[in-house]
Amino acid sequence: MPILQAVLMGFIQGLTEFLPVSSSGHLVLTSSLYKLFTGAELIHEGPQEAFFDIILHLGTLAAILIYFRKDIIEILTKFFQACKDKDFSSNEAKLPLFIVLSTIFTLIVVFPLKDIVERLLVAPVFTGLFLLITSIVLYTSELLSKRFQQKQENITIKRSILIGLAQGFAIFPGLSRSGMTIATGLATGLDRVTCAKYSFLLSTPIIIAASLLYPLIEIDYKEFINFDWLSIAIGFAVSAIVGYFCIKYFLKFLSKFSMNIFAYYCFVVGLAMIVGFKFFA
Repeated sequence: MPILQAVLMGFIQGLTEFLPVSSSGHLVLTSSLYKLFTGAELIHEGPQEAFFDIILHLGTLAAILIYFRKDIIEILTKFFQACKDKDFSSNEAKLPLFIVLSTIFTLIVVFPLKDIVERLLVAPVFTGLFLLITSIVLYTSELLSKRFQQKQENITIKRSILIGLAQGFAIFPGLSRSGMTIATGLATGLDRVTCAKYSFLLSTPIIIAASLLYPLIEIDYKEFINFDWLSIAIGFAVSAIVGYFCIKYFLKFLSKFSMNIFAYYCFVVGLAMIVGFKFFA
């Protein structure tokens, strides 16, 4: 794998995993454009490429763990103290339970859709369509959030279930995981920063599970010796660094501005993908 490709894919993953613009959608777009202009595939369905995709996601997981390290330590400390005292009145103490509940509902949605999604990953037109849906969801959530004069900072059982379901449907390339989860939180009355923090923390169980299970099921470890470990390491580092700064500045952005700019962006890119790959590719 060329180092330039590793840097490019790491940058795209780190940037689009947290912005509500769909990382999978942009990976499909990048792959399709690369193939269109060079005649070669950027992403192949080989064991190294599948493993590299996992490593890129682990890079963004590292960004989450590093950026939210103090929050995570506080949440876990209060959770274990609550288990000891049998008192879960603290919002922080209940947060791990809500994350587990959201993840369960995510998996309920993901497993029946897995085979369908795998066929759509090579179809940029469908990815463009789902980007348009992401645009509509983001814009609509901002309108719905205006109904609530007093924004909430507490995750509830109902909110965790709805956000988990939204994350599940984001398995489709072009449906932004962060966009769907943040938008769902906004539509239920949460403030933007709380939505974003919960969305980022919620991604950790899915990334960890996929990173552990996929290699065990799909990859023959004898193939590891032939992997380009330098490119893999570079991709991980770029994904982690870009992801860290993306989290930092995106949270600052959300504290002051709406997500409408990302809705407009997804609409333009989605429409361009549909028209471009339907009629000109």
